[in-house]
Amino acid sequence: MGDAGEGLVDAEARIAERLEAAAEERAARRRGPVQDPEGRREIESLKLARIELTRQLETTTHEQRRQTLQQAIAELDRRLADADGQAVTA
Repeated sequence: MGDAGEGLVDAEARIAERLEAAAEERAARRRGPVQDPEGRREIESLKLARIELTRQLETTTHEQRRQTLQQAIAELDRRLADADGQAVTA
């Protein structure tokens, strides 16, 4: 009779473990995808650089410098698009 009781306790323990695992899985799905902190830092850095270059472009009157800034902004836009694409797929 003692062995039957142990089997019941083991079965209850397995059921409890399965319920906990299922609850944790549901919670993980609600949290959404895990974001890469390094990727977020890169995106924020690119956005700040773009803001600074845009500010410089607005105040610069020399045409060659304006072209250089426009090219740099275009490059930052490309990098931002790549980084956003990687963040979505990661």
